[in-house]
Amino acid sequence: MPRLFKRFASLLRRSLQARAVVSTVALSAVALIVLGGFLSFGIGNGLFQTRVQDVLQESERAVGDIQGTFSASSATDEVALQTLMNSVVPKLENTTSSQTRWVALLREPGQQSLLLQSPISSSLDIALISPTIRERARQSDNKLVYQSVSIPVGSARHPGLVVGSKLDIPLAGKYELYLVYDLNPEQQTLNLVQGTLVIGGLVLLALIALVSYLVSSRITGPIRLAAEVAERIEGGELDERLPEKGEDVLAQLARSFNKMTVSLQRQIDDYKSVSKIQQQFVADVSHELRTPLTAIKMADELIYDNRSSMVEPLAKSAEAMHSQIVRFERLLEALLEISRYDAGAIQGRFEKFNLIETVESAIASVDALAKKHGTAIILETAKSEVIAEIDEQRIERLIRNLLANAVEHGEGKPIHVAIGEAKNAVAVSVTDHGVGMNRDQLDNVFSRFWRADPARKRSIGGTGLGLSIAQADAALHNGWLQVWAKPGEGASFRLTLPRRQGVAFSQSPLPLPPKKKVADA
Repeated sequence: MPRLFKRFASLLRRSLQARAVVSTVALSAVALIVLGGFLSFGIGNGLFQTRVQDVLQESERAVGDIQGTFSASSATDEVALQTLMNSVVPKLENTTSSQTRWVALLREPGQQSLLLQSPISSSLDIALISPTIRERARQSDNKLVYQSVSIPVGSARHPGLVVGSKLDIPLAGKYELYLVYDLNPEQQTLNLVQGTLVIGGLVLLALIALVSYLVSSRITGPIRLAAEVAERIEGGELDERLPEKGEDVLAQLARSFNKMTVSLQRQIDDYKSVSKIQQQFVADVSHELRTPLTAIKMADELIYDNRSSMVEPLAKSAEAMHSQIVRFERLLEALLEISRYDAGAIQGRFEKFNLIETVESAIASVDALAKKHGTAIILETAKSEVIAEIDEQRIERLIRNLLANAVEHGEGKPIHVAIGEAKNAVAVSVTDHGVGMNRDQLDNVFSRFWRADPARKRSIGGTGLGLSIAQADAALHNGWLQVWAKPGEGASFRLTLPRRQGVAFSQSPLPLPPKKKVADA
């Protein structure tokens, strides 16, 4: 039952048509219950009131006849009077299948009387004639009084009505005549009406559900089609269009959707054209600059190698020129790499490597920079081998870039490098305890040519493309490159890769943010 309820709730969440049908049926059911209750009450009350009026009229005639019989009687002894009284019950009783009436002729209490018996219908339960109605009958001034009762009939109970009135019997004194009516035929009529209302209501609800389903299908069908077309457009099928039929609001939606798609396609084509021109321009410029850069680099190496024989101002100029040429060369290499990624010309060379050795190689390559800043790089791993299918050169470059950034912004505090593995994934995290980043910086950390603090003096010539290339390298491996940072608490970059290419994973073996570390200055 809980599973069925969950499926139903899931259907309501996913289907607009299901919600429309259920809402319509639910509101209709409430309306039918209210209307059916009102009709049932009105019909039941009408049947009861009509039957009460009939019963009162019958009872009034019966009381009149009996009172006339006693008044015209010439009985002068007890035997004759008792015989006359005994004739009242069979005369007034009616036990046909369509109507049942019982009779009781009771003497008023507290009066001295002859030794006369009170005749009562043999099947009548005298407890139905309550002291309340007897008191009302004695005080009614010869008018009819009545009371609703519940009559036991076998294991069932029938609704009934007790009607009473006073009688004056010559020589016998004051008596009370009670007529008890079984109203079960009226109750059966009411049950039939109520059953008909219930069945009719259920049939009507089924018809309402069917009509609601058909109407909602005509409305949600075009909306569902629009959603499917939108998904195909999102997947790159920009030539998809909605059919335009009629003049209603759905047709207007289709026309507006198609106009939007045409406009979007035009803008995307323009963007692709501009982007292709831009990418080609970057690639062409980068390639064209390599030729003069090679000549400049050769001359720079000659000058730089002979700076010791130069006067001090020229030697310093040679060193400055050399560092800027190196930086320029790195920028060209980064631009060429970005242009290759943009052109989709990068193909990974995936082989099985020990990720720990790759990380150790990256740490060794930034060891000189770390010593210059007085920064210790701590590798944390409990294993000697973590095998993964990777492009080793790109992953080493990626980790080297993360380490260099950590050294630059770590303020001389230790850098923790962690390696983790799971069944389908491996991960490397680089955590520093330096300046950290705020929310705006986090949002832009992987943007091209962006730097967290352009005014800060750097030990190495950054291009602003390192993290963009690192993210592209992670995507090439179908992996993640994620970052966590807080101002004044440092930053942590986590690289998560599939253990084998083509194997999916859902979470990283390492936590992010990382576990709290003690950062000694």
